[in-house]
Amino acid sequence: MAKYIDVHPDNPQPRAIGQVAESIRQGGLIVYPTDSCFALGCQLGSRDGIERIRTIRRLDDRHHFTLVCQNFAQLGQFVHVDNDVFRAVKASTPGSYTFILPATREVPRKLLHPKKRTVGVRIPDHKVVQALLAELGEPLVSSTLLLPDEEEPLTQGWEIKERLDHQVDAVLDSGDCGTEPTTVIDFSSGEAEIIRKGAGDISRFE
Repeated sequence: MAKYIDVHPDNPQPRAIGQVAESIRQGGLIVYPTDSCFALGCQLGSRDGIERIRTIRRLDDRHHFTLVCQNFAQLGQFVHVDNDVFRAVKASTPGSYTFILPATREVPRKLLHPKKRTVGVRIPDHKVVQALLAELGEPLVSSTLLLPDEEEPLTQGWEIKERLDHQVDAVLDSGDCGTEPTTVIDFSSGEAEIIRKGAGDISRFE
């Protein structure tokens, strides 16, 4: 059964955040809130966690996983960003954007797009996930919690706990965080290509 951990949205309790981080370090798969909607997350090197995300969401090997990073310095370890792209990404973070960029060697092969060798990255503007990332000290491998055959992500932590009780190890809840996923911008060619219109303003990339 999954642990259900309810925290304050603005001042998440350090002990609770530490509990969730420890579950991740031990190979656990968690559900956690972001500034767009709930997401599934696991440790960077966890093959089992990645496969469990694929199973829950029925994803194929062309799906772009996202590395959810605490800050720009951390993001820069995992993707190649040239000067023009740097300015565009920097101006939009933290926020509800996922950027697809060429991956560095720090990214496990399992996470790469098989042909493009790219990965998604984002820096969320959400106090709870920022606290978790600070405690963890590394990015979370992440994917929007959108279940197969459903049009919108789940929004209530208690419902997620009921639905995924035997498929995840912990549900971190700080209240409703909406149904609109991130805006996805592909910068892998050097030019902005809007892949998905979501919670982030797209006008700066058009």
